[in-house]
Amino acid sequence: MSAHTTEEFDIFLSQLQETNVTLDFFCDFDKIKDNVDAISIKLNQLNYLIGKEDLDTAIRKLWNENSNVFSILEILIAVRDGRKVVMPNGNIGLINTLFDTVEGVIEFIHETGLDNVFKNQHVKNLVDYVFGIETGLDTNARKNRSGNLMENQVASILDNASISYRREVYSTEYPELSVLGRDNKRFDFVIETNNCKYLIEVNFYSGGGSKLNEVARSYSELAPKINALDGFEFVWITDGIGWLSARNKLEEAFNIIPSIYNLTNIEDFIEKIKTEI
Repeated sequence: MSAHTTEEFDIFLSQLQETNVTLDFFCDFDKIKDNVDAISIKLNQLNYLIGKEDLDTAIRKLWNENSNVFSILEILIAVRDGRKVVMPNGNIGLINTLFDTVEGVIEFIHETGLDNVFKNQHVKNLVDYVFGIETGLDTNARKNRSGNLMENQVASILDNASISYRREVYSTEYPELSVLGRDNKRFDFVIETNNCKYLIEVNFYSGGGSKLNEVARSYSELAPKINALDGFEFVWITDGIGWLSARNKLEEAFNIIPSIYNLTNIEDFIEKIKTEI
């Protein structure tokens, strides 16, 4: 017997949201500030090079004062962690190995074009400049924040409803879940009521891809194993118009998993929990 009707599935699809992104998603300015603060002393020392016509001489003078100041040069070209490149000599090597010698530093500054930036004063202050670079690099972290965004939204909904929960709970806490196999499964949320332990997975997909099919298939296999245990229920809270591209797989899961919700009908789950507290 199907867990839901076709009509219920159509309603579920019609409720899927285009995005769950809020304005605070785009930049983590606290992290950016911390990253800049960690190297601000060295950046201020490197400011000495700005506007110097005889740049090589200035580099050598600064090297003699404190050669370690050049260890952060990579960030000036928006690179971290010793990326490999083809060196001027034709060999492949890590960028940061150039900073072991003053000649390597000079070579780096000339070959990257930083010499013109310094000489022509295209930037006035390297601390401000690197703050901008860090802001740009932080966009690469959006993928991780996107994964946490839906979890945080669900947590906020539960908090507002005064429902107690735990996050990132591993299956090994419950001996009964040995039926899931040897893998140590981590659930995004666990809510325990007088009647049941709800094991909850949460995700949001604004775009399509093969991952959606894999997730739907995985949860379709997982839910019956959990729901067969006395006092346990699997709950899936998912949203996003990305599911429109994986409609068939979602519908298969929808027919297998009784407790599947989105950000619109999650209130139904909330009301259910309240009756059991």
